[in-house]
Amino acid sequence: MNEEPTLSAGWLPQERAEAENASRSSLVPVLEPGLWVNPWDVVLCTSGTLISCENAVVVLIIAHSPGLRAPMFLLIGSLALADLLAGVGLTAHFVFAYLLRSEATKLVTVGLIVASFSASVGSLLAITVDRYLSLYYALTYNSERTVTFTYVMLMLLWGAAICIGLLPVMGWNCLRDESTCSVIRPLTKNNAAVLSVSFLLMFALMLQLYIQICKIVMRHAHQIALQHHFLATSHYVTTRKGVSTLAIILGTFAACWMPFTLYSLIADYTYPSIYTYATLLPATYNSIINPVIYAFRNQEIQKALWLVCCGCIPSNLSQRARSPSDV
Repeated sequence: MNEEPTLSAGWLPQERAEAENASRSSLVPVLEPGLWVNPWDVVLCTSGTLISCENAVVVLIIAHSPGLRAPMFLLIGSLALADLLAGVGLTAHFVFAYLLRSEATKLVTVGLIVASFSASVGSLLAITVDRYLSLYYALTYNSERTVTFTYVMLMLLWGAAICIGLLPVMGWNCLRDESTCSVIRPLTKNNAAVLSVSFLLMFALMLQLYIQICKIVMRHAHQIALQHHFLATSHYVTTRKGVSTLAIILGTFAACWMPFTLYSLIADYTYPSIYTYATLLPATYNSIINPVIYAFRNQEIQKALWLVCCGCIPSNLSQRARSPSDV
């Protein structure tokens, strides 16, 4: 009897993936005899490619521009680098899952993805802390102590992310016992639970910091408006815009990551794989949106981008280049 080999999704336990490939043929179209490709994996690979290209632009701009060495730009560069590696990990996982199938490659690529997304979320928290400190200590913020503190934050978050990414390779995986697998193979249920709880704690801290930032911004705007009554309307509009920007940042982050975080906390490997893909895909969108929110809206980065691309700066951009950045 001839057996036709199937290529299963690399996120799922092996036996379960084969059973699902047979029972859910509507989700896995056949490209040629014996070859199965999950369309969800194709979408994730496409997202990874877009993430890589978009964030590579940000990394190159910051690395190429000596003027972008302030703490804020170092943190934005860290975020872009983390998202870039996450995109590379998603693309590499697809390639290895369908072209070079081995347990070692799964451990490496999933470890890279976990480490990259952990560094991405950590960088978002670091940016939030930096924005809070820049407002709370406005007079003494631009000092050598701030630069040192920024480097310490970067070393800690990347060190923690690398350690988390190495855990599957060092034996913290479910390859020996498929029943302990989480919704993301080869992470165990305990691994996923710890990561989910850590994310929720970081989100709670970011929420608290953004609330404090809103209070500081509104208090400063109110004080200025009392001193200059004729500017009250202008400051009201500026403050409302700043608070709206913070709400968009936090809302986007929660909308992208919260579904997968909550799902991985309550689900295990027995749940239908479509739920895993449906919650994981929005999480990757956060890495697509991050450059737009944190990098491309920044006027200094816009200026550097124009210099790199065509060696010119639009007049309206050059006039605003030294204006304060968005909250």
